[in-house]
Amino acid sequence: MMASRRNGTPYLGVTSDLPARTYQHRNALVDGFTKEHGCTMLVWFEAYDDLQEARRRELQMKKWKRAWKIALIERENPQWRDLFETLF
Repeated sequence: MMASRRNGTPYLGVTSDLPARTYQHRNALVDGFTKEHGCTMLVWFEAYDDLQEARRRELQMKKWKRAWKIALIERENPQWRDLFETLF
């Protein structure tokens, strides 16, 4: 999950290459929601071996209320650290 800032706009998506996709969002290389809303921080992620399972989880979470997404981030990453560097 990308975010614009602490308690800011969250963005949820699926990718098979998290470091590359995060880099694209951080550097505003992708037109769309993340660029328009400044979602440049990787604040939460889950890893799956099965892409279909990851997509099911994404669709499930996209139905969540914003408050639930914020609570998940707060529980797993209370400081809202940018997790990009932890990928390497």
